[in-house]
Amino acid sequence: MCALNPPDWSAARDELRDTLTAAGWPDDLIHDAELALHELYVNAWRHGGSPAPTVVLVLSSDRTVRVSVADDSPVLPEPRTSADPYELSGRGLHLVRSLTHRFGAAPRKRGKGKCVWFELDCAA
Repeated sequence: MCALNPPDWSAARDELRDTLTAAGWPDDLIHDAELALHELYVNAWRHGGSPAPTVVLVLSSDRTVRVSVADDSPVLPEPRTSADPYELSGRGLHLVRSLTHRFGAAPRKRGKGKCVWFELDCAA
């Protein structure tokens, strides 16, 4: 059961933005990364049962950023398909797929839960 108010994700967003800005990433890719992070973070809270999902950010030397969001649920996410264009939810993973270069999910190695991640590449 989740709390009524989602946890504050602003620290994770600010760290992502500051890291990519300092690395010289273009604004459009930074915005895509922020939106994808928001989707995964809210999903981890809403569906993963985590009151405060764990976020890990890795910026590699080849100018790829990998953002991982961990929660307590062992259920791996699957994009929903709906014939109803007015459905209020269910588009988050489709959005992440369209904003990023790669994304996926895997069970956590230690303990319970899973990790959902995405990667973005920045052209040099």
